[in-house]
This record gives sequence, C-alpha cells and structure tokens, in this order.
Amino acid sequence: MQFLSYTRLGIPGFGVRVENGIVDLTGKIRPGVTNLRQAIHDNCLEEAADFAAGRYAEFTEADVTLLPVIPDPGKILCVGLNYETHRAETKRPDAKYPTIFTRFADTQVAHRQPLLKPRVSDSLDFEAELAVVIGRGGRYIAQSAAMDHVAGYACYNDATVRDWQRHTFQFTPGKNFPSTGAFGPQLVTPDEVGDYMKLRILGRLNGEVMQEATLADLIFPIATLISYCSQFTPLQPGDVILTGTPGGVGDRREPPLYMKAGDIFEVEIPGVGRLTNPIVVEP
Repeated sequence: MQFLSYTRLGIPGFGVRVENGIVDLTGKIRPGVTNLRQAIHDNCLEEAADFAAGRYAEFTEADVTLLPVIPDPGKILCVGLNYETHRAETKRPDAKYPTIFTRFADTQVAHRQPLLKPRVSDSLDFEAELAVVIGRGGRYIAQSAAMDHVAGYACYNDATVRDWQRHTFQFTPGKNFPSTGAFGPQLVTPDEVGDYMKLRILGRLNGEVMQEATLADLIFPIATLISYCSQFTPLQPGDVILTGTPGGVGDRREPPLYMKAGDIFEVEIPGVGRLTNPIVVEP
C-alpha cells in the first residue's frame, strides 16, 4: 500500500492511493486516528488497507497539498558515509560503527515543495536517500528481528549546507536549515517493496543523473542501522532513519556543483517513488 500525508481544504489528514486517486482515511479507521504517524503508532495500517479495498477514489492528488510523509516524527536519525562510493570521495577512513546525526522535523518539506537555499550560503548540496519509517518501536532490537519493525519506505533528499556543515566537527548546523529536508511523495509498505536490496536509487539534477547505486551497496544495511540506533535511543512508531547517500554529491565534484535557484532535484527509487523539488532562494 501507498500512504500519503496532506492537507485538504486547510485540514491535515492522510489517505491511501487507489486506482485513479486517493481514499481519505482521516478519522475513518479509528476515532482519533487523524494522521499517518498515529495510524502507525496504533498499528492500524492493515485496517486502513481493508477500509480502502474496493472503494472508489474520493479525490486526486491535485485536490490536496502534500505534506512530508511523516510531518512530525519524534526522531529523524541520519546516517552518514554509508555507501563506499561516498566514503571514498570524502576521503574518510573506514568506520566500525555507523555515523549518526540528527535532522529536525521542522526542516522538512514535501514532494513538489521548494527547497530553500539559505541567504548565508551558496553551498546547498543534494543527497538522494532511502528513508525507513519505524512501525513498531523498541529498545535493543536484535538485527534478526529488525526488519519486522519497518512500517515502510520513502524517498528523501537530505540536502546539506556544506560550508555550515564544516564550521566544526559536528554536522548539525549544515543539516538543519529550514526547508532543506525533502520527504515524499508517499510511504510504501514493505510487502509492496519486497527485498529492498534490489532497489536502485538515483539522484537527478535538472534531469541529469548525479548519483546512482543499489541499496545492496549500503555499508551498514537497514537491519544493522535499526539495531544500532535502538541501543542508544528507544525507537518509536513514526521515527525516521535516513540510510545515507551514494557517491556523486555536488560538493565532491570538480568544480563543485551546488543547487541554485531555478534548479530541480529528483530522488527516484523505482518501487518506492520519485521525489521532485525545485530550488528557490530564502526570502
């Protein structure tokens, strides 16, 4: 199934894709379940699928304004240097453990919404990634059971303000400018995706492929990331783990290639979706 978060007539809600449109699920599965994070928390995605089965679309995507897949995750845990091609281009040493940093929920934008190049930098870079949404929380999750904790997958552009990323050894400032984390268009459930390692990921700038890899190329696979993160923080339903970006980022090109006003960046993962965002300058 493919789930969407959106506003319609100014009211936030969520729904599921069906043929030719969307079936609205806001408050219709259980009382009080009015957003996708709540539906995941209450373990009612299967009920949502049953509710939508055989129903006609109530409206189309053109009738709604999409929101980030999970607009208000409790945690966004980002993984750095998780493809060998990216680790090599950064000239970073091999690591025994994943590199983890955080992104704030209020930095996110949805499919087709603009990414903002901040006024204080000309170094806004692209990072095509697969996002994993946690479905069942836990602490000290075993790798053997970790994939049972996945609610679904989505595309993400973990855009980075490179000069601010390098002000110190901490990544946080460069990863948390407003409207720099694009998340969408939809959450795709694991049964529809199948073996995620067979997925390809592409990042395109103005139609030209900048990044390309398969998810089998991850240095630390998803089960390892879930297990590792759950050891230092309890994972909750609706939390998001960004699995890292392949090589080819603009910062490591000669000369560097950063996103500017008028550009369009796409993250495509066949079987998961295509996330498209224009770039504008911060007012």
